[in-house]
Amino acid sequence: MHSGGLTTSDVESVARRGRPVEISPDSIAAMLRSREVVDSCLTDGLAHYGINTGFGSLARQRIDDADVAALQRNLVRSHSAGAGESLPVDVVRGMMLLLAASLCRGMSGVRPVVAETIVALLNAGLTPAVPETGSVGASGDLAPLAHVALACIGEGAFLSPSGHRPARQALAQAGVSPLTLQAKEGLAMINGTHLMASQGALLIADFDRVSSAAVASASMSIDACRATDSFLDARAHAARGHPDPADVAARMRGCLDGSAILPSHRRDDPRVQDPYSFRCAPAVLGSAISAAGHLRTAVERELSAVTDNPLVFPAGHLGRDASVVSAGNFHGMPLAIPLDLLAVAISHLAGIAERRVFWMLAAFEKESRLPHYLTPSPALHSGLMIAQYTAAACCNEIAGLSMPASVTNISTSAGIEDYNSFGPRAAAKARRALDLAATVVAIEFLCAAQGIEYQRPLRTGQRLEELHAKIRRVVPRLEADRPPSPDIEALRVLVLSGDLSA
Repeated sequence: MHSGGLTTSDVESVARRGRPVEISPDSIAAMLRSREVVDSCLTDGLAHYGINTGFGSLARQRIDDADVAALQRNLVRSHSAGAGESLPVDVVRGMMLLLAASLCRGMSGVRPVVAETIVALLNAGLTPAVPETGSVGASGDLAPLAHVALACIGEGAFLSPSGHRPARQALAQAGVSPLTLQAKEGLAMINGTHLMASQGALLIADFDRVSSAAVASASMSIDACRATDSFLDARAHAARGHPDPADVAARMRGCLDGSAILPSHRRDDPRVQDPYSFRCAPAVLGSAISAAGHLRTAVERELSAVTDNPLVFPAGHLGRDASVVSAGNFHGMPLAIPLDLLAVAISHLAGIAERRVFWMLAAFEKESRLPHYLTPSPALHSGLMIAQYTAAACCNEIAGLSMPASVTNISTSAGIEDYNSFGPRAAAKARRALDLAATVVAIEFLCAAQGIEYQRPLRTGQRLEELHAKIRRVVPRLEADRPPSPDIEALRVLVLSGDLSA
């Protein structure tokens, strides 16, 4: 790890795949330079926020020099106030990576050992137990990061297959020494947007897979219903001028390339236009992808950021003298609003897929050659009838999750922290929405794959035939009623893995 920026791929590689992390010599040097500034603050006789003062509304209280280390330890203890189930391992590992990277940029005033301890935990596979609820997304993700810091000093707990392990025991078994905090270091460990940024980076990685699968499932539904591809005409999208919808249309054309189903009904089909859920799929999916792009940009900026407070600038930084600057880089609104927008985008990705599921199962048009509920024996067998109910239930919940978290403010810290972002709640809602959307897309694949087989011996496009074969390796064709739940779950796993991408 160096003092530069990270990518979403870096976060996923460390958080989910356990890629080892190293700290570069330039990062060590940067941390040492900023630490010198903090050390000088301890001898200049002045008050410096977070170094020799209290925190939040207690910032006017001066702390005796003999108590500055205890101040940091007490901060970590008191702020470890999270509640609820533990955050997933990948989210916590991503949070730890981003915390270490921010410290390595040399604007937080910590000794290198602080970042080295966090990296040692990552490389040892030790993940602190961090309750999911407690951050308001301003002044940093205080409570979640405090639980990470608490484990680093040997007072918290780590996750294990059998439950939580006491931190000091886990550290000893891994050969990692508990961290003894000095001036400013506790504050630097908890005062950043690293939970929000970790969640955002992992959400972007997963959204890319789910949205690509949604493009493919929409394409498969076209041939499953014997719909037209005329609305994918590149000239129509050039006339509109929106790049992401045009890109979705191009990807859908690629999926359908070589289809024998499309030309089979071009001349004798009395239908003039398909429902919006087919005809407007590029506009809706492209707009959702555009909205996700706002989060991608915000996250990429955050992965190169320092979100601590106060910031410690060594002499010579931008040609200025050494200084400690109180600011608001910890505020989560740059992430909270795009995270809220992502949930809205996901609602449309899932909602339009559910409408195509409804259309396929209702078998409104005899020209589609689909039986009711995609079963060979309607009435005796209900087929995939209730799969649409599940998709509808998912979409209803997503609609509730689309209510923005960032628009409701609750003041904290006796009013000194009077406007918060609630970005972590926006991220949690977006995560739940994306998981539900993956289920809806899986249901569309389940139905579309069944529908394709009613068009045999004609074959769809080469890419869609490849995806159809992948589906059939885990989900057999529906010949008689069976519980659809295992089939939906098997396809949901494929959607989230990226194996069903356009």
